[in-house]
Amino acid sequence: MRLVTFKQAETTRIGAQTDEGVIDLSQADAGLPTEMVALLSGGQEMLDRTASAVAGFGGRPYADQEVRLLAPILNPPKIFGIGENYAAHAVETGSVPPENVIVFAKYATTIIGPDDPIVLPRISQKVDYEAELGVVIGAPGRNIRPEHAYDHVVGYLPFHDVSARDYQMRTSQWTLGKNFDTFSPMGPALVTADEVPDPHDLGIRCRVSGETLQEANTGDMIFDIPTLVAELSSVMTLETGDVIATGTPPGVGMARTPPRWLRPGDVAEVEIDGIGLLRNPVVAES
Repeated sequence: MRLVTFKQAETTRIGAQTDEGVIDLSQADAGLPTEMVALLSGGQEMLDRTASAVAGFGGRPYADQEVRLLAPILNPPKIFGIGENYAAHAVETGSVPPENVIVFAKYATTIIGPDDPIVLPRISQKVDYEAELGVVIGAPGRNIRPEHAYDHVVGYLPFHDVSARDYQMRTSQWTLGKNFDTFSPMGPALVTADEVPDPHDLGIRCRVSGETLQEANTGDMIFDIPTLVAELSSVMTLETGDVIATGTPPGVGMARTPPRWLRPGDVAEVEIDGIGLLRNPVVAES
């Protein structure tokens, strides 16, 4: 399934994106939760019930123009960023590929959905693009072994780790540069894991104003998804709705000559094969 959070008639709802349009899950089954994390918390039984409701829906789905898609998860408990997880990206930034997982935090105030504007802050002159595969946790857990990691992954989504490099590089801690408002576009849909046979064999690319600036395959990750889940859960409990942004491939703006920073009027696109296309305009802070 392709699960979405959307707004229709000023009401926020969750639904399933189909070829015919968006099915409001509350119309398909009035007993289903009306918020994404609550739905995911029901586990596989709730997902099976949702799939049956969608398959048996006899009403009219909303056409695309009748709804406004939001980020699939509006308030994840945690957002983990993974740094330098593609060897070629580490090299292009002057680093050596890491021996240990590099982790930083992003916060829910950074989240926007598809077609929402990325706002370039007045106080930063070096805002960069980073296409990433987002992994969404379903079943919570602590000390998860790598061989059991996928039991805790409910699905995947396109994620854009927008980064203010001048703030990121001020100190060894990246938090400020990663957490300006609007710096975590995600969506348009959470694609459930059963529809992704191999998350490490997906083409991933970033286009800015029509120019392809990043293009790689998720199989190029240094630390794979089971390793990331095991590492993170060895420190803290992973919760339903947590998002892991798994790192970006080479081609970022800071590594280009001259650097290619995001500019007002740009349109940034993150596309992952089989997962979806996330598009956001870029605007100056007003």
